[in-house]
Amino acid sequence: MEWDARMSTPGSPVCEPDWLALREPADAGARAADLASLVAARLEPPLVVRDLGCGSGSMGRWLAPRLPRPHRWYLHDRDPRLLAIAAGSVPGEPVEGELAELTDLAGTSLVTCSALLDLLTGEEVHRLAGLCVDAGAAALFTLSVTGGARLDPAEPLDADLAAAFDAHQRRVVDGRRLLGPDAGAVAAEAFRALGAEVTVRPSPWRLGPAHPELTEEWLRGWIAAACAQEPALAREAGPYLRRRLAGLRSGELRGEVGHVDLLALPA
Repeated sequence: MEWDARMSTPGSPVCEPDWLALREPADAGARAADLASLVAARLEPPLVVRDLGCGSGSMGRWLAPRLPRPHRWYLHDRDPRLLAIAAGSVPGEPVEGELAELTDLAGTSLVTCSALLDLLTGEEVHRLAGLCVDAGAAALFTLSVTGGARLDPAEPLDADLAAAFDAHQRRVVDGRRLLGPDAGAVAAEAFRALGAEVTVRPSPWRLGPAHPELTEEWLRGWIAAACAQEPALAREAGPYLRRRLAGLRSGELRGEVGHVDLLALPA
């Protein structure tokens, strides 16, 4: 299909290295740097940092220079290819495995992740919050999607695609209902219920001519996921994509994809 994503499948735990490299500058520009400053001011070195779902290491490359030294990193991911890439640029110990295998965070100063929470269930997020609080570890969770992507100039099909995409991110996979756009709010509620001090900041992607390749890849993935959820949208998807790509090439198209960053500090 002409709108299929080339490097990514939205809502999938499998990420291609090229997609992660493409999105890294936009991720870095979107994250709430003030939350990194807040957690850095509260932590006493030496630090032990666990980066969950580390991918190719973009979170470590962004966060490590902002933390007091010395610090020791553990890079957690299910994909050995991505772990090898991450370990090549973020000094740390790679830990291959599923998040469900993480049962104890004793001795950890900070738990962090990027674009991970929306791939989890409510139960998994509550469990992760409990592990952090039990260990007295701070948590900095960035770039959880919030839904309702917006494009400018607007088109009538935008709202239907956005609603279908958000529903796709909340779908059931192997008996697990993903949180999708609800993840940030669920995580904040989970930490607050356990007595943590929670701060939330918006961290939207800004798409358009400044990130043309990322914008095109996101558009293709956004449309593909929406059509997978609502097949009736497929009839208009091809012409819609062509119009949007023409707007991108002319410098007219702008987009905003909502995300949220969360910092939870021990009480």
